[in-house]
Amino acid sequence: MKALGVTPGKKDSLELLDIDEPQESEGSVLVEVIAVGLCGTDKEIVSGQYGEAPPGSDHLVLGHENLGRVVSAPDGSGLSEGDLVVGIVRRPDPVPCAACAQGQWDMCRNGKYTEHGIKGLHGFAREHYRADPDAMVKLDPALSDVGVLLEPTTIVAKAWQHTEAIGRRAFFEPKVAVVTGAGPAGLLAALLGVQRGLEVHVFDRVTDGPKPDLVKDLGATYHNDTLTDSGVLADVLIECTGVPSVVMETITKHGLDAVTCLTGVSSTGKRLPVDVGAANREAVLGNDVVFGSVNANRTHYEAAAEALAKADAGWLKRLITRTVKLEDFSQAFERQEDDVKVVLDVKGS
Repeated sequence: MKALGVTPGKKDSLELLDIDEPQESEGSVLVEVIAVGLCGTDKEIVSGQYGEAPPGSDHLVLGHENLGRVVSAPDGSGLSEGDLVVGIVRRPDPVPCAACAQGQWDMCRNGKYTEHGIKGLHGFAREHYRADPDAMVKLDPALSDVGVLLEPTTIVAKAWQHTEAIGRRAFFEPKVAVVTGAGPAGLLAALLGVQRGLEVHVFDRVTDGPKPDLVKDLGATYHNDTLTDSGVLADVLIECTGVPSVVMETITKHGLDAVTCLTGVSSTGKRLPVDVGAANREAVLGNDVVFGSVNANRTHYEAAAEALAKADAGWLKRLITRTVKLEDFSQAFERQEDDVKVVLDVKGS
């Protein structure tokens, strides 16, 4: 079968491969892949920055954002032929650590977890894969056109879940939320904020293209100025860019008792002048909380599936700005001005 893979650590080694069909030992459920979404992680793997092939393999099949249909499943699995499913990206470490043993592999304590298309497991950019029922989530059939957005939604579903858990440490009645970055993660974070009934402000650099209208049509407010200049003082801030200057703003420019969640992974080497004393004073006197969040466990996949099912399907579909056939994969990695989410069409190739 066809698959899109790289030689990990080798820059620009991305190629279309012929690989064997998945073995039954890989899982009891056979899935036909429909689509795979691309993100910054995939681009970094293609550039050779990281990525780890499965044991015994020289290549790593790419793709962690995914959507597929069940071809066959055993009786009693809760899945049937034709069901729409998404494979869970991270799998618990084999020990397992205390967190993985509780199903919280997103909080793995020893780093021995694996991740489809990233670390030690082939990804979903292939015609078929196998997994066990507990490694996938069933979706509402109405999400057939947008279900590939589930995985990025899980990231912000976790961010919101943890933010709310932290807020409940004391009095917590948020009214204003800020999201930095209007890429897929930022827009989906804004969606979840709007669904919570909050006044949502989204910050990004662009002044035209689809992003401002997507934010407006969500019922949120779009800004292309800085958080500092805007004067917005939020109770909750979800940072989705990883840009150091923006990260610092979300940490220091907000209301009292604010909770800031950092989800954007920053490049290293960038230095900023920071008044640590002033930042500390504001954090202590303001009861601030700043925390980082990565990946997601099954509860976040289920919360994300519920959020997408409640969302306007037309709005979600507008996030997918380009769909590229698998054999034309190189085009998918060529950045276009109005790109929001680029998706590989696997089934139609």
